[in-house]
Amino acid sequence: MNSLERVTAALKREPLDRTPHFEWLIDKVVVDALMPGGHTFEEFSAAFTDAVCVDIDYSVENLGDGSFKDEWGMIKKYTKEAHSFPIDGVIHNMEELEAYTPPDPYKEGRFKSLKGLLEKYGREKAVILHMNDIWSIPSRLMPYEDFLVNIVEEPEFIKALIKMTVDEQILLAREAAKTGCKFIWTGDDVADSRGPTIAPAIFEDIFYPELKRIIGTYKDLGFFLLKHTDGYIMPLLDYYLDAGIDLLDPIDPLAGMDLKYIKDTYGSRIAIKGNVNCATTLVFGTVDETVAETKHCIDVAKGKTGYVCSSSNSIHSSINPQNYKAMLEVIDDYGRY
Repeated sequence: MNSLERVTAALKREPLDRTPHFEWLIDKVVVDALMPGGHTFEEFSAAFTDAVCVDIDYSVENLGDGSFKDEWGMIKKYTKEAHSFPIDGVIHNMEELEAYTPPDPYKEGRFKSLKGLLEKYGREKAVILHMNDIWSIPSRLMPYEDFLVNIVEEPEFIKALIKMTVDEQILLAREAAKTGCKFIWTGDDVADSRGPTIAPAIFEDIFYPELKRIIGTYKDLGFFLLKHTDGYIMPLLDYYLDAGIDLLDPIDPLAGMDLKYIKDTYGSRIAIKGNVNCATTLVFGTVDETVAETKHCIDVAKGKTGYVCSSSNSIHSSINPQNYKAMLEVIDDYGRY
């Protein structure tokens, strides 16, 4: 069973030869420590994991103060991490929304990176395209605090904004489907360790209709849909299950999400991914502690399939490379069925 077959079987909750593993992000600090020679995240993923994750190609305009604007109009700050930090955008009210033009989904080179990775790795690895659903793009087209206020004070504006971003992503997904890609992951965090950012009733009214539409479209186009959201997601989980996700990640341990409970309760409906703690164990723990926690995660689902072992978010720059190496070794050995 190669990596592509392994990931596909896990998502279908079919028998496996080994627990699959992949990460949404592996910081260059960790990549350089474990694979010296200036290799990329994609090259490391192809060498040591079962999938390669890739973004849509958007151009950026550097603003000269350590920040940049992308084609969506999101203004972000560069950081020392692989992730940038959103600070503002170009849509603050209904008038600006009505005047707005989203990125051209048909722009030449829009899926250049995706096509290149499919050509290079697509026969052996799962090539997973990063897209979005209903939260990240709308919330980053203005300061985040303004977005939250507008949910309450200007709900029709927010509904229109979400609809516009979903319309655009559907066009992008249709183009992506033409490449032969079969996997999409969406990284829209709608919760933190205390619970959902907004009340379930507000989520159902403002966000759920478009969530159901976009995930339904991804599925209709033939994609597996892998859903990431940090935090205590339980009050909103049924909305995502009913919308049709194939996998939930990362079952956030810092938020009190319990891997065994999720697997036992929802494992007949979805695959799950997680949740070796990347805030504590992988950063501050010993190799032995990492080995023990990785084995514990595998034991929760071993023999039940439908499980991908990974960190509880990503392999960020503060993670001890030797701990991640130990985690990889445990998955390759102890994770075999």
